Amino acid sequence: MTSIKHVGVVGAGQMGRGITEVCARAGLHVTLCDVTEDRARAGLAGVADSLLKAEKRGTIAPGDRAHVLAGISVTADLSRLAGADLVVEAAVENEQAKTALFRQLDEIVTDPAAILASNTSSIPIARLAAATGRPEAVVGLHFFNPVPLMPLIEVIPSLQTSKATEQRVRAFAGEVLGKKTIVTQDRAGFVVNSLLIPYLLAAVRMVSSGTATAEDIDTGMTAGCAHPMGPLRLADLIGLDTVAAIGEALYEEYREPLYAPPPLLRRMVESGLLGRKSGQGFFSYQAA
Repeated sequence: MTSIKHVGVVGAGQMGRGITEVCARAGLHVTLCDVTEDRARAGLAGVADSLLKAEKRGTIAPGDRAHVLAGISVTADLSRLAGADLVVEAAVENEQAKTALFRQLDEIVTDPAAILASNTSSIPIARLAAATGRPEAVVGLHFFNPVPLMPLIEVIPSLQTSKATEQRVRAFAGEVLGKKTIVTQDRAGFVVNSLLIPYLLAAVRMVSSGTATAEDIDTGMTAGCAHPMGPLRLADLIGLDTVAAIGEALYEEYREPLYAPPPLLRRMVESGLLGRKSGQGFFSYQAA
């Protein structure tokens, strides 16, 4: 048994909301924390909307929505996570911000059996663990977007993560959340993003060089390779700022040019064209 009953989630953005939802649907008590109460409540509203859609699809029973929401509390006070058995960090993909957060969590979550996990897409777990006094209890738990629908979680132990921690989180992900898990070495990008990001960046370079339009590139991969979504719509869904940040982390680790974010991607991020979440990326998501 995982003995994980109370989960803290730090970050009420798209990923934090999804993690909160799947944990609450599994019958766990979840405390969702963000830098302001308003942002935390907006995260809860996002979970409520997602549950309503799940109810309409028939993936949760009528009436379960209220029960799931009752298991979620929101806060802007990190100290409310002190009693959590597992804290999952889902903050901005920035190493300095995540490191500072792990330093705080190490002081707040004092139970020696508690696990501190990161949903980072690319940052080596050892760097985050080094900010704590318990690297054996720090691990990567990389969920995929949209979390309620995607079945995979990457489990990333660092060189200092204990076998007990690894086994507990794998059991939690598989037995409690019903997810598939893969275990990967603690290297930037892990398994999925080490393969995915060069592909997405190659599509951006094709747009930049005029090889084809974004529409035709995506059609080529959906109609020609049976991918469920083209690379540029997928980049928009992930968030172009996140794609660029993962590319930067990969390039820093490996110094391979194929990992470096192209100038077009950098300019789009600098201009606030972040994809679906901003309403405009390689495609428009503005309401008609």
